[in-house]
Amino acid sequence: MRIGLVTSDPGHPLLAATTALLTGAHTVGTLDPETGEHPPGSEPVADVYLLKARTPRAISLARALERRGARVLNSADATALCQDRTAMADHALRAGLPFAATRTYPTLARLAAGPGLSGPVVVKSRHSRKHDLVARVDTGVRLRELAAGHPQEPVVVQEFAPNSGWDHKLWAIGDRIFSALRRSELSPEGRGPTRPLDPAGLPPGWAALVHRVGEVFALDVYGVDVIDRGADGPLIVDINAFPGIRAQPGAAEALAALTLATAGAPAPAPPGRQALRPADATGRPDAL
Repeated sequence: MRIGLVTSDPGHPLLAATTALLTGAHTVGTLDPETGEHPPGSEPVADVYLLKARTPRAISLARALERRGARVLNSADATALCQDRTAMADHALRAGLPFAATRTYPTLARLAAGPGLSGPVVVKSRHSRKHDLVARVDTGVRLRELAAGHPQEPVVVQEFAPNSGWDHKLWAIGDRIFSALRRSELSPEGRGPTRPLDPAGLPPGWAALVHRVGEVFALDVYGVDVIDRGADGPLIVDINAFPGIRAQPGAAEALAALTLATAGAPAPAPPGRQALRPADATGRPDAL
């Protein structure tokens, strides 16, 4: 079986560990979306592609592969939806998910020139990407400081929800859920080390909420950033297609199994065990 990685960083820990599990029985290659021909010549498409990169060029490449009949995990459309925080919020709220109310402004300068903000808010780049803007704003002075540095940045604004200062990082790979606690980047203490969190210890209903996000957004490998509002329940503040999911035991095995299940092959057997039957494979057959 041929498996393609759509990424500029095949050495990413999750991808590298997954590749190690698949190599031998299968052929794993890399398509760098930032270089080369899109799609690559007239070569036959792989049985499945993992769309780890989320840049416009990566999504464009994935769409070209899909037009040629390739299976892409996650799909180009699902990935693109998560890159636009305005579209993401609209889609989530229409589906009844507990997503933070989100307002959109064409530029940060336009936001700063408008009426004053009431109470603390979180200002984010509209388009999710590496090193994008995410900042808590409590005063007009702070808003104008941000606008001076990023005047033409399209942004969204979410009301700041009081919380413990820790984000719940919830990830899904097929049916498997992984979780951790991470100090919020909005915390006065700044971001600190990630703390392990057993998914079995999540509050009631949170695992089902993560699966519901996957259904609504047609995602199979994704992250959900949640803050705990206590009696008011969980609040989703961001959704990410194919996040890093670093330092999560079993994540690479789950991704390898989902990759093969998506392509219609049996899941790889753990060391020392017989191969699982397709019906018992971790992950969702024909997920895309």
